[in-house]
Amino acid sequence: MNTFGQLLRVTTFGESHGPAIGCVLDGCPPGIAIAPEDFIHDLARRATGKSRHTSARHEADVVEILSGVYEGITTGTPIALLIRNTDQRSKDYAKIAAQFRPGHADYTYWQKYGIRDPRGGGRSSARETTMRVAAAVIAKKWLAQRGVRVYGYLAQIGQITPNALDVAAIETNPFFWPDAAQVPELEAYMDALRKSGDSVGAKVVAVADGVPPGWGEPIYGKLDGELAAAMMSINAVKGVEIGDGFASVAHTGSQHRDVMTPEGFLSNHAGGILGGISSGQQIRVSVAFKPTSSLRLPVQGLDVDGNVVDVITTGRHDPCVGIRATPICEAMLALVLMDQALRHRAQCGDVGEVHPRIAGNTSITDAKR
Repeated sequence: MNTFGQLLRVTTFGESHGPAIGCVLDGCPPGIAIAPEDFIHDLARRATGKSRHTSARHEADVVEILSGVYEGITTGTPIALLIRNTDQRSKDYAKIAAQFRPGHADYTYWQKYGIRDPRGGGRSSARETTMRVAAAVIAKKWLAQRGVRVYGYLAQIGQITPNALDVAAIETNPFFWPDAAQVPELEAYMDALRKSGDSVGAKVVAVADGVPPGWGEPIYGKLDGELAAAMMSINAVKGVEIGDGFASVAHTGSQHRDVMTPEGFLSNHAGGILGGISSGQQIRVSVAFKPTSSLRLPVQGLDVDGNVVDVITTGRHDPCVGIRATPICEAMLALVLMDQALRHRAQCGDVGEVHPRIAGNTSITDAKR
């Protein structure tokens, strides 16, 4: 499937080395001010070529708004966005056109379709996520008008974790790292990794503040379930946690339950979601990215005829895909939240309103997770 969402539906199209990539955002309410320059900031945050720690591919990522916006305002009709690819080097993939790179989607795409686009990974390339980030620019703006703020940060590279969580530091370095004092350590680590020709995994945390209680469904449209599916749809993702996630295994029930008071919850082990529905606390989703599969280090693989071959991937690749995944995880969180908000309004007739009998239990706390 190339479409996700129910009331807010996002369809992406295009390949890594095709002429263009694009998306159609259907179900977006009218009246949202949007212009091409609104996309610049988040697309630049996701882009490659900004530092030596990501792929050297440099795309302009200029958004063309083809429909759904009139005189700078969304009309309620489908919004079509297009970005032209301008820096492809398809010749880098000529040698692996008939080979399957271990750990990559080459083999499974071939088994499913009997054909694949080997240029930059085709549809399985992270280039596709550019359009998710573009679509989420609109979702973030709509959510912000309702007091919801979405942001993210890199919470782990290899064995390195932040020593502090300073939200103000996140946008001051190319890693989206929340501890500015550790940036030199990360740079040295990534320089050594890049020189070795290897790669490493990472963990990204996406956060939403200001989400009111009530968004989500009780069984098959659970907010956490849809967030997990959305995050797992991102290239190279191998794990998703809501709140404390797998750390909950070691908790006792008395430790894990989030005690409620008239002033709010005393902790947030649940990540802001109870029974598939937002609790009014901070939404927190952790996303695990595997190491990049495309390496210049030789490895045994197979070709399309089943012969054993040495596979060496040339071209431009990220030594750690998680470095620029923060805006992508933010995008999926924002798009899921907007879709859930619209569904909540359709059923219950309110978005962001708190039932007066429980208003005292919706405070967002900064208590220990």
